[in-house]
Amino acid sequence: MDQELKNKIEELEKKIEAVYHSVEKIRKYFLLIFWVTLITFVLPLIALAFIIPMFMSSYMGSFEGLI
Repeated sequence: MDQELKNKIEELEKKIEAVYHSVEKIRKYFLLIFWVTLITFVLPLIALAFIIPMFMSSYMGSFEGLI
């Protein structure tokens, strides 16, 4: 009985270890997706928040002599 219990515990430890490795891979994948999303979507939005006002300022400045 004791040996059987020990074997089951070892088997469960192996399964837990496999689940842990699988979860770590998924965590790294989600982290990669987060950074790719940040770089490709959020950073351009932040850049546009600075670029559009500068563009509008120079664009409206070109009409200054006409008004």
